[in-house]
Amino acid sequence: MKNFIKYTFLSLLLLSAVGCNTFEPLDENLAGDDRLTSDPAMAEGLLLDAYGSMSNQVLFNDSATDDAVTNYLSGFRRMATGEWNAQNPFSSRWSQYEQVLYVNKFLSIIDEVVWKRDEETNTLFKQRMYGEAIAMRALRHFWILQEHAGMGTSGELLGIPYITEFLDFDGDFNLPRLGFEETVDRINEDFNEALTYLPMDWDGDLSNQPTQYNGTDDDRYQFVFGKNQDGRISGRIIKAFQAKLNLLAASPAFMNGSGDYYQKAANTLADLLNDNGGITGLDPTGYYDFYDFAIGTRNFPEVLWRDNVTPSYTWLEKQHYPPSLNGEGKLNPSQNLVDAFPMLDGLPFSETHPNYDANSPFENRDPRLKKYVLYNGNDLNNRIIKTGAGGGNDEIDKVQFRSTRSGYYLKKLLDPKVTISSDGSVSASEKMNVFLRYTDLYLMLAESANELGGPDNMVGGMSARTIIEAIRQRAGIGLDSGDSYLAGISTKEDMRALIRNERRLELCFEGHRLFDLRRWNMLDDIPDIMGSKYDGTNYNEFVVEPRLYQENANYAPIPQSELVKFDALEQNAGW
Repeated sequence: MKNFIKYTFLSLLLLSAVGCNTFEPLDENLAGDDRLTSDPAMAEGLLLDAYGSMSNQVLFNDSATDDAVTNYLSGFRRMATGEWNAQNPFSSRWSQYEQVLYVNKFLSIIDEVVWKRDEETNTLFKQRMYGEAIAMRALRHFWILQEHAGMGTSGELLGIPYITEFLDFDGDFNLPRLGFEETVDRINEDFNEALTYLPMDWDGDLSNQPTQYNGTDDDRYQFVFGKNQDGRISGRIIKAFQAKLNLLAASPAFMNGSGDYYQKAANTLADLLNDNGGITGLDPTGYYDFYDFAIGTRNFPEVLWRDNVTPSYTWLEKQHYPPSLNGEGKLNPSQNLVDAFPMLDGLPFSETHPNYDANSPFENRDPRLKKYVLYNGNDLNNRIIKTGAGGGNDEIDKVQFRSTRSGYYLKKLLDPKVTISSDGSVSASEKMNVFLRYTDLYLMLAESANELGGPDNMVGGMSARTIIEAIRQRAGIGLDSGDSYLAGISTKEDMRALIRNERRLELCFEGHRLFDLRRWNMLDDIPDIMGSKYDGTNYNEFVVEPRLYQENANYAPIPQSELVKFDALEQNAGW
């Protein structure tokens, strides 16, 4: 990390932090910190850099799990097939310390910058951005912790170094990892401090302003904390990530239910979701519309935090459409995932189910299967895709690096209205990158409530059973005959399995599965990836790719390059 930081932050100090000198010459007497403190826009650029390179759902790490494979040699494919080690830390988030240091540099100069000429407005701007910076520092540490926390070689459950100061290029970067619980506490402390400065929402609502702003001029408050700030981190977003942090801490790979982390997560989630309308606030349309909204529409009830809507995401169709539609077919869902979708009446998928038809195995199934997975005979905007006999280039392994390896293509996240011409040009499509959505939070509350007291334990008027019932009904399960499978669940263990499966289905291809498997202590125990090939008469399953994770897989390695430079760092066991 030190060499990287030396390069980045020495350049930052000498070349004004955000590299604007690349496009315009520096004023003769305004280099380094002087430039930052004299130019509010330059100074705020440090804070805005903390919003860059956000963890999101279009990284497609699913090919490192049991949900998918990929048809090219990606880092996640190598990770899943035995090449993952400290020298090749394919999923590492250690580089997110870059954003931590941007934040700390911003905090070191915030008091020296004149943000607005009016003194009261200047103070409000400073307080708001201080809250944002503290929150983003906590968030970046959470993401690093989620990836790199684990059992150290000493046998102690470890967290990560927590950096709260800007370290100059010649500073001491040889920092030890904190204990796991201490790291969680430090993140929560930053989140809690940020909550005292930031409103729950960027709406300028005077009735919901943090108490320290009581007595502030109404017009000034609404100017600083109004809708123009929408998209930045807010109190509601902070609370959602605090719940994620506490659920991570409570999970089997970490505290395994000890302490009060499940209760903390449940309480926070209940407050957030009751503010969203409780069970009735669950968006009735289901999976958020990544693409299916009218141009100009910007209101998405399912989405809590997102990036800007943009036409730049048509690379998704180019990468993941099947070859017959001029795509590259990169991500291929697994038979393992397909089998996780239940029958239409809610019972787990089974070839012995009375409504199972071997000739049409995708009929009488959970409707989400048709929406999320492009299987043999499914369609994209009435364009039928055949992955078996007669499918041409869409058949399994027909065209190297383009055809499916499993018998399935991705459908979720893709705009079926998009067309790709043979010359590679792509029709228009507006999309958004989503960081948080409410269904994830409802499933987190179901998990926490069940672990605390079983299927019918109520937290804030909601239980695991009522939440899962609402999600499955929304999906179209059991609408005609009722959901007898859910009704028959009586134990915490059975409800746990169902909640985990619902997370797998609802959140598939959104970047959650890899980290869920790891916090549940399950990544080292997933099976080989299966596929299915239609020969014109029958569907025949086959092994596509092994999963070669060892016992240490639930705790990712600290990159070996960091251990070589910093002897205070302790590696996770087994790496």
